[in-house]
Amino acid sequence: MKSQNVSRAVLAAGAGAVLAATALLYLPEFLDRGAPPRPPGPAERAASAAHAGAPAALPDLVALIGDREKWLRGHPDDAASWAVLGAAYTERGTRLGDVRDLPRAERALNRSLAELPAARGNVDAQLGLGVLAGARGDWKGAKEWGERVRKAAPRRWNAYPLLIDAYNGLGDPAAARKAMERLEELHGGAVVRGRAAGAYRDRGWREDADATALDAAALAATDTEKAVAHTRLGQFSWERGEPAEALERYGTALRFVKDHGPALAGRARALAALGRTDEAQRDWRAALARQPLPEYVLESGELAESLGLDGDARAAYARLRGGSWVSGSAEVVLGLLDADHGDPRAAVTRLRAAWAKGHRSVAVADALGWALLRAGRAEEALPFAVRATDEGVRSAPFTYHLGEIERALGRTGPARRHLAEALRIHPSFSPLHAPRARAALDGLGEPDPDAVPKDALPVKDAPPAKDAQPVKSPGRTGN
Repeated sequence: MKSQNVSRAVLAAGAGAVLAATALLYLPEFLDRGAPPRPPGPAERAASAAHAGAPAALPDLVALIGDREKWLRGHPDDAASWAVLGAAYTERGTRLGDVRDLPRAERALNRSLAELPAARGNVDAQLGLGVLAGARGDWKGAKEWGERVRKAAPRRWNAYPLLIDAYNGLGDPAAARKAMERLEELHGGAVVRGRAAGAYRDRGWREDADATALDAAALAATDTEKAVAHTRLGQFSWERGEPAEALERYGTALRFVKDHGPALAGRARALAALGRTDEAQRDWRAALARQPLPEYVLESGELAESLGLDGDARAAYARLRGGSWVSGSAEVVLGLLDADHGDPRAAVTRLRAAWAKGHRSVAVADALGWALLRAGRAEEALPFAVRATDEGVRSAPFTYHLGEIERALGRTGPARRHLAEALRIHPSFSPLHAPRARAALDGLGEPDPDAVPKDALPVKDAPPAKDAQPVKSPGRTGN
């Protein structure tokens, strides 16, 4: 399915996993150390997980929110608890797709700063505002808040996941790598190993990514943390084109948390690729009930369309167009929706606006290139598609898009190579688009060994779009 799995980062195993590794990392401890020992309650478990950098179980997170809301009714000047509450609202809103939690988070975090300004050391609220900006897809804002925290407290390790996401969102992988290196210097454990696995994956180092993700799973302590770790492993298997292995890994995640949204979505993808489409539709319904992310809506609609269930597909696309989304990936997903199932010119307008705002991740570059192709502007599309595939991520959808753009330009050799590469990476990357990639490749036929290729010009010499970065890769040539 064509929703892009780049480091979201942008969704490391889903947006909830990303924010579970950032939004609550810094919650200040509020437990009464003078109290006699007793088993920790749900709110205390959530705070404990946060201090360890681990995602809290959702019921514990909800309990933490209730605990701080109650406390603040009697102690409205407690800046630390306002920061806790704001971060927890962001986390809950992202994990449940509830847009109403984000304004609540902003009010709580601003109240924290009113009670204890940044100049007096309120780092927690600043981190919370940075994570909130990332949840809204405001990568410039996330970067600004993260860099303020880094300047004020350079050893606050939990600022660095925020910066990694922000730099990736702004299309600065070198800065993201430096932030990752600093994070590893400052902290260890399952969360950081998981982040490192994502960084390796983004660079195309698949074996290193998988080995490091296995380390993260071995270090995971709680059921929620284990579900996140095994979902990440499932994602890596899926991206390698191994749906049976992905299915097994997602199943492991679901044994730890039976309704884990990203694992349900991943299992739905794998089931569809294995031809078990009734089960896949069931899991898409469950994933959307648990965590209604825009990419899940698009993918479920495209599965329905591939099965000839046009009414279900139209309903999914209408839901996507009419929704309010808590996801930094929404601009990309809505652009792909218009490019493939609506007005490609509207997709170009949307994605160019995102690009102009500095949102230059590989996902935005890919989506903008695809939208330009669908709008009949293949020459402009090419540099964006090359940029998307040039950063190291081995993505079957990105490579398919590049091959189709080259095919539209009459660059038969590169088109044949990239379409074949997309299908090698993942023969079933999308129930809707993988068959189209196969048909396009078949339509190109076999290369003529005696012909002098007219399309041997390296891609780096293609005319650049006026607002794309120059393509640096020397390796994309002819046949």
